Amino acid sequence: MKAVCVFCGSNPGVLPEYRAAAEMLARQIVEADCTLVYGGGRVGLMGVVGDAAMAAGGRVVGVTPRRLVEKEVAHTGLSELHVVESMHERKAMMAELSDAFIALPGGIGTFEEFFEVLTWSQLGYHSKPCGLLNVAGYYDQLLAFLDHCVAQGFVHPKHRGMVLTDTEPARLMDQLSTFNMPQVNKWLERGTT
Repeated sequence: MKAVCVFCGSNPGVLPEYRAAAEMLARQIVEADCTLVYGGGRVGLMGVVGDAAMAAGGRVVGVTPRRLVEKEVAHTGLSELHVVESMHERKAMMAELSDAFIALPGGIGTFEEFFEVLTWSQLGYHSKPCGLLNVAGYYDQLLAFLDHCVAQGFVHPKHRGMVLTDTEPARLMDQLSTFNMPQVNKWLERGTT
């Protein structure tokens, strides 16, 4: 694992634990001698994770749409900043540059980014691990909903198992580095698991 993509909020959230976790995750990525790939923002948890990785002496690659550069929310102090034309290009480039994905707390954009790369794994487009850093129980309800999806026959249990999760950055990084992607048909037959 040489590069880890972090999805996270462009807002900081209300709990100080979110900021602390973003800083700790950034340091863990640098200590693992990995490049941080992220959305290239200077605001919210995005700014925190980018700043913390740079402060720790890491290589940080941001990918941001031109529209956000024009709104002056792009981080200009990174190792590299790629400016693309659309959100689609942003996600594709972030995925291409990364070997694994972690979502910190965030909003709708964070969810969308995480579930897109998870779907690509599920469909076999890549075999890169995907994890949620469950800071202060932020993802508890989402994880319970995924279990509900399994119980209702919409998500295969092995696909549910592809969502790695932990409350500690170091343990989540360990899970990502040792994860073996299951090979399973996406489509469930009625009555099978």
